Amino acid sequence: MELEIDDRLHGFTVLAREDLPEIDGTAYTLAHRKSGARLLYLANDDANKAFSIAFKTPPADDTGVFHILEHSVLCGSDKFPVKEPFVDLLKSSMQTFLNAMTFPDKTMYPVASTNEQDLLNLMDVYLDAVLHPAIYRKPAIFEQEGWHYELASDTEADEGDSVTGEMVASTEAQDGSAELVLNGVVYNEMKGALSDPNSVLYDELQAALFPDTAYRFESGGTPRAIPDLTYEQFLDEHARHYRLDNSYITLYGDLDLDRMLAFLDKEYLSPVSDEEAARDAERTKAGKPPLEPHALEAQAPVTNPDVVKVMDTAPENACAGLGYVIGDVAERTRIVAVDILLDALMGSNEAPVKRALLDAYLADDVQAFLADSLLQPFAVVQLRGSKPGAAKRFRSAFEDALRAVAEQGVDRTLVEASISRAEFVMREREFGIPDGVALSMTALSGWLYDDEMATTYLRYEDDFAFLRRELGSGYFERLLVDVFLVSDHWALAEVRPVEGGEDAYEAERLRAAEAGMGPDDFARVADEEAELRRLQTEPDSPEALATLPRLSVADIDDAPEEPSYGLVDGTPVPCLRHSVATRGIAYAYRYFDLSRASFEELPYVSVLGLVLGKLGTARHTAAEIDTLVNGRLGNLSFYAEVNEGESDPHDLVPKFVASASALSENVEATCELPLEIMLETDFSDAGKIKDVLQQRRISMEQSFAAAGHAAAMARATSYYLPAGVLREQLGGVDFYRFLKDLLAHYDERAGELAERLAELAERLFVDDGCTVSFTGADEDFERFWKAGAVTGRAGSSERPLAVPEPVVRNEAFIVPSDVCYAAQGYDRRATGAPYTGAWQVAARALSYDFLWNEVRVKGGAYGAGFGATRTGNLRFYSYRDPHLDETLARFADSAAWLASFEPEPEAMEGYVVSTVAGFDAPLKARMLARRQDGDFFGGRTPEMRRQTREEMVGTDPQAVRALGAPLANAVSHGAVCAFGGKDILEASRAGLAMVDLLNE
Repeated sequence: MELEIDDRLHGFTVLAREDLPEIDGTAYTLAHRKSGARLLYLANDDANKAFSIAFKTPPADDTGVFHILEHSVLCGSDKFPVKEPFVDLLKSSMQTFLNAMTFPDKTMYPVASTNEQDLLNLMDVYLDAVLHPAIYRKPAIFEQEGWHYELASDTEADEGDSVTGEMVASTEAQDGSAELVLNGVVYNEMKGALSDPNSVLYDELQAALFPDTAYRFESGGTPRAIPDLTYEQFLDEHARHYRLDNSYITLYGDLDLDRMLAFLDKEYLSPVSDEEAARDAERTKAGKPPLEPHALEAQAPVTNPDVVKVMDTAPENACAGLGYVIGDVAERTRIVAVDILLDALMGSNEAPVKRALLDAYLADDVQAFLADSLLQPFAVVQLRGSKPGAAKRFRSAFEDALRAVAEQGVDRTLVEASISRAEFVMREREFGIPDGVALSMTALSGWLYDDEMATTYLRYEDDFAFLRRELGSGYFERLLVDVFLVSDHWALAEVRPVEGGEDAYEAERLRAAEAGMGPDDFARVADEEAELRRLQTEPDSPEALATLPRLSVADIDDAPEEPSYGLVDGTPVPCLRHSVATRGIAYAYRYFDLSRASFEELPYVSVLGLVLGKLGTARHTAAEIDTLVNGRLGNLSFYAEVNEGESDPHDLVPKFVASASALSENVEATCELPLEIMLETDFSDAGKIKDVLQQRRISMEQSFAAAGHAAAMARATSYYLPAGVLREQLGGVDFYRFLKDLLAHYDERAGELAERLAELAERLFVDDGCTVSFTGADEDFERFWKAGAVTGRAGSSERPLAVPEPVVRNEAFIVPSDVCYAAQGYDRRATGAPYTGAWQVAARALSYDFLWNEVRVKGGAYGAGFGATRTGNLRFYSYRDPHLDETLARFADSAAWLASFEPEPEAMEGYVVSTVAGFDAPLKARMLARRQDGDFFGGRTPEMRRQTREEMVGTDPQAVRALGAPLANAVSHGAVCAFGGKDILEASRAGLAMVDLLNE
């Protein structure tokens, strides 16, 4: 639909129309005159359509009210009076994205779908959720998602039945033997999030830079402040900020704009505008001031050089950060230029400023990034694993390194390489989420602060062209001095680990609350908890469920056509050719046979992958390699992976992968640079290798605490799958232990390490153990092979790799965290159950029904789920969970729930529809080619994929119930792993072997 400026349609007026080549389409900015709502339509031919509504929500304190609102408004509304329409949509729609996010100054509710009617349904539910939420009549939503008191005791911990637990709590409330505990989804989420020292450091730095503005507060909420939020304040902030004249709506993709605008105007914008006007009139009549959003104001320049945060965390988590405010959000080109400059100077270990800081031995790692999507974007330079006293030397060392660069002149080739890399990222658009969702976020980086900047942050071609013209002009030197060396708006913050730091605040708060309570107060808490449990347990009525828009199985489109792929003739080594559109990008993957290494050598294989591309070669220094890679490639990485057959657990195809991608004009580089690095790397630079290994150790330690569910699932898998044993040796806890030991004895082992790496490279990188995967245009394919894509080396056919049999260890790894991550699983094949598409339908039902209700809603965990792979893995997980034993009990109960599965017909159709939609969700070129490569090495054909989809479509309740018995068999083996805080793990009665992972 073509629109012109000043066109009027369904209450909207077109304010601007712009061709936007960056999205291969046109941008329309509109205003809804009656309500004041803003709308941006990004029109192109993308079938993965998207919608978003956002509100400006600058916080006034650390209570996390907008984070709690983000969760709470999705728990029912006037039009859709069910407990959790958000979850119902996950279970029943064709969504390709469905979520909500709280940012430092805004809250967003984006959705995406390839089906237009489905997108309209999602819009309907989301708009009613944010504008007519059930929070005003259901205080329990606030208690569930935000915070509430509960009673806990040893007796209750033994109870498996919630009703009995409530009875026990009430009894103990009367005799005073119970203790208060705090619970709530957001409360527990933020306990987990703020167990991460990097998150704490960022918050401290942002607060130091903006001490007089809303940015000094943690928008997600701090566990210390969240319980200060009252229900009345919660409602007031919704009424104040969730207004149409404070909203920003985005539509994206190939959709019927007339239909969408008519829906928005008729169903929500015009009637809600009348409602808001009536409420405003009532306030005026009552002599109350109008409800206006909190102001978002700029911070006058400040310097804050000595911010210290004491934190109960491991000594290895010491960190420090420098922050420099760049300027105003309107200075888009300047902000892009600083991002490019940071990458050129600090984007790799060989970038000049990062190398200078690493050589100064301030920390194990140094990182730099841009903090944008704020009124005043700022640059961050961070020390990870900082040494004692490093914070005091940090700023002078950093600025000395900058002065040296400024005096010599910024290396033009470094900046040009960084611009090329940024251009590749923008052309590839591999955001990990649908383009429409990502672009709606990007638009708000300017639009939120200025109505005239709706598309400013979507444009980048002019900025890149300008920056290329300025190469060698002194522009980047002047920028470096202005932003960093003569800044009058900067801060320095550090996190100092101490044992037994501030974590006692929760116990102190609870004991203080108990001291002011009598028997009646304890009884009231017990009664409120019982009522909350009743509401959580009570099913939605058929009438309420009937209000939800639903698609039927008949609405499922035919399966999307699978782009062809397969081995082609005429190449020097076997080559998988993919016929996938790539937007002018070429992807070249080399897969080398990893069975030529022994099991004991696998940790060295992972080290090889970590250091390749970060060392010099026979022809280039490490710095030159870094510049060549950034300038000519979009991506270059080396790593090991394990592909699995479907029927035999021992059918493993481990590969060492050399991955490269480039714009079409640089396709030869995907051949030449990886080959030079694989065949000619000099492994003698022990210092540079040590830098890389220390950085990997830090990343692993922090991921154990911040994303322990991934580590727990991987470790649990090694208890029952040979593939899991391999992966642990390559990158899990076993590799971490190897890495720690290697670093502890690095000086005496450095020489041996260099020899091992060189020998492994010579043994693995041979043509008779290689398969190439290529995705790109035909002419790029020809140029790739003409550039000489083979190693020219032959190797031994010996296969020394022998994988030890899995052993169930049932471990609990203590990490610095206030929450827990649990995992449990087993090999489906060992139960005798075949794989069918019904497993995927069952996984969705378990994840978004039973586990969601039991572990998240009732238990207060931030997340929980179940997955089933066709290669045998059945596994449960929980995420940022305040419990362990209770969660494991719920995992055990899952099989019985599945065996008695008897949903209403509409609900069953929803499970099928949503499962198939997830299966059919479109993938970008890189990920599609990688999935096809995995299918090829695992022996899975496109026909098998089609069959699985047909089985999903045909799944009925009986097929799901039949999976209860094999799931019960799997759970009975008790293969459990957990990562979490010491207090939670030590209080568990699960009998897990305790391991202090960071200090063993």
